[in-house]
Amino acid sequence: MDYISSNTPSVGVESPLLNNFVDGAVDYKGRPVPRSKSGCWRSAYFIIGVEVAERFAYYGVSSNLITYLTGPLGQSTATAAENVNVWSGTASLLPLIGAFIADAFLGRYPTIIIASLIYILALALLAFSTLLPSNCENATGDSSCSPQLQVVVFFVSLYLVAFAQGGHKPCVQAFGADQFDADDPEELRSKSSFFNWWYFGLCGGSTVGIFVVSYIQENLSWGLGFGIPCIIMGFALIMFLIGTTSYRFPRKTQERSAFVRIGNVFVKAARKWRSSCLTISPQGQDCGTLSHQDPQKFRFLNKALVPFDESNEDETVCSIDEVEEAKAVLRLVPIWASCLAYSTVLSQTSTFFTKQGATMDRSIGSTFEVPAASLQSFISLSVVILIPIYDTILVPVTRTLTSIPPGITMLQRIGTGIFISIVSMVVAAAIETKRLKTAREYGLVDDPSAMIPMKIWWLLPQYLLAGGSEVFTMVGMQEFFYDQMPSDLKSVGLALYLSVMGIGSFLSGFVIAIVGKTTGGNGEDGWIADNLNRGRVDLFYYLLAGISAGAFVIYVYAAKSYVYNRRTAL
Repeated sequence: MDYISSNTPSVGVESPLLNNFVDGAVDYKGRPVPRSKSGCWRSAYFIIGVEVAERFAYYGVSSNLITYLTGPLGQSTATAAENVNVWSGTASLLPLIGAFIADAFLGRYPTIIIASLIYILALALLAFSTLLPSNCENATGDSSCSPQLQVVVFFVSLYLVAFAQGGHKPCVQAFGADQFDADDPEELRSKSSFFNWWYFGLCGGSTVGIFVVSYIQENLSWGLGFGIPCIIMGFALIMFLIGTTSYRFPRKTQERSAFVRIGNVFVKAARKWRSSCLTISPQGQDCGTLSHQDPQKFRFLNKALVPFDESNEDETVCSIDEVEEAKAVLRLVPIWASCLAYSTVLSQTSTFFTKQGATMDRSIGSTFEVPAASLQSFISLSVVILIPIYDTILVPVTRTLTSIPPGITMLQRIGTGIFISIVSMVVAAAIETKRLKTAREYGLVDDPSAMIPMKIWWLLPQYLLAGGSEVFTMVGMQEFFYDQMPSDLKSVGLALYLSVMGIGSFLSGFVIAIVGKTTGGNGEDGWIADNLNRGRVDLFYYLLAGISAGAFVIYVYAAKSYVYNRRTAL
């Protein structure tokens, strides 16, 4: 089909309207893309479907990982928890690399396809590793009882899964948001809803994955439990390819990579700053004084705008747009850093929450026993229930009060979720205190394999509160870091959001190690013990709640002083 330019007058033929094509986007063949036949929800449905499948696969592996490590691989509780946190942290940091590759070199669409193929291979190897012989099912506290080959293949496969999702996750979400034109008011509102329904699909996939796969893993076969996600990822890739003809592909607007442009701003600013300092003081002793003479907020970066010396033909000056791009990235740092405590709190849902549940009465009726890891699905289930309420009821109501299209600002949304997460930690601590009291009352403190006569449903409030916090903070962070990044760095923006969760997992492992060393040792059980009945995980939860409360104060200050990079970005 030949496309008629929107500037061509209609003479005897029917020409497209001026808004019939989407500025800054092309189709899969590089042609101008018609607005009425591409993008928006017709494309987003395919992409959300892919994310549902990918999250089913990912949580099919991650949700019950600590059970596999402490069971077939025979690791101690503390070692397994640290391994889970390190792996989760790595999985959340690798999107920075995947996003960089996509935004700087390959593009999002090819990166998604390559990552999907690696994902499928990794999951197949993970299933294969469980077929290797092991005699650790009955071992306790021995991290070396599993054959070395099985351990090597398992962890190589596991980190290959992390690497694959590192390229897949930020690119799929950014590519989905790319299907909505931010310059069109109606599509802009739809884009805000996209992030809500994206997370709805994400949690729907993880909910089913946790329920189904964790049951299969514990009651049928670990190999089958890891093999099913492999098959699901195969279907996800096929689904993504089917939607190709409807996708909008961002057109590259500048020859130089955004990484090069922003890096150049910092380099030029440093040179100008250093040159100015040396002009006043050969030793550079007055540099700090000089920078304070500049009344603008980003004094250091503004040095890049100083006119260059015409005698030096090699010297270039950064444009105002390039400096503004650099400022936009720099403004995100305080928000990013103040959200780290939130992710540290959230890391406990896949480790100690699960270990708590494993000690409690999980029976339903006379024959069925609920897998402890399956309670993680209630986090996703609460999100699945709350997202439609938020999008269809809360947003319209708050919009009438605030006159803001999304009802509340992105930063207000994030802060609300952080506060809810602090409450979830306090509730989790109180319930753990009751569990420990019950263990003492029934004389079960020294029997780690005994079932505490306390129903696992006591843990539901902490899981539901964690889910409620995600509706606000996780979705808010996704939209915020996508929206506030320069147009060529949208994948990197979403990778920054994911890196918050990654660093939080590492911090969780670090805090666990510190708490273990300071509260235990010399044969004494500390707060975190292999026998949870002799530990004090409740005090650990209170500690995390205190840390998160302190970080929340810092977040509020950073959010109040933040300036959005455009008027429509709220």
